[in-house]
Amino acid sequence: MGSRLLPLSLVVGALVADGAGLHRGAYYLVLLAVVGAAAAAFVALADAIEGKAGAWLRGLGTSLALAFLVVGALVRANPADGASVPKLATSAAVAALVVYGLPLAAWLLEPLRPRPRVRRRPVRVRTSS
Repeated sequence: MGSRLLPLSLVVGALVADGAGLHRGAYYLVLLAVVGAAAAAFVALADAIEGKAGAWLRGLGTSLALAFLVVGALVRANPADGASVPKLATSAAVAALVVYGLPLAAWLLEPLRPRPRVRRRPVRVRTSS
């Protein structure tokens, strides 16, 4: 239940639903994304406490995305009749997507990072005369 892909896909679905005019459905998708993001944040922070490599950064990112999603859900909670989606709600969803997308960008750019070359010594083969 600690996958970051679940809240990511739910937020994408909420943005698509907002674009289609289904604002109430988008609200429920954001609420489900909050639950998935909370689970991902708890797992990442538990990994950080256990001392796993890179877990503090993952825990910080998932916690930040959770905060964005909670703000977006709060802003969406009581819309006026006939009102459009508040800009803060859309901005919070996009910010959560950016935070979830940063590890993907780092993974894609990792091959571009220069690494030192390891020199190998030539192996001498002994020949018997």
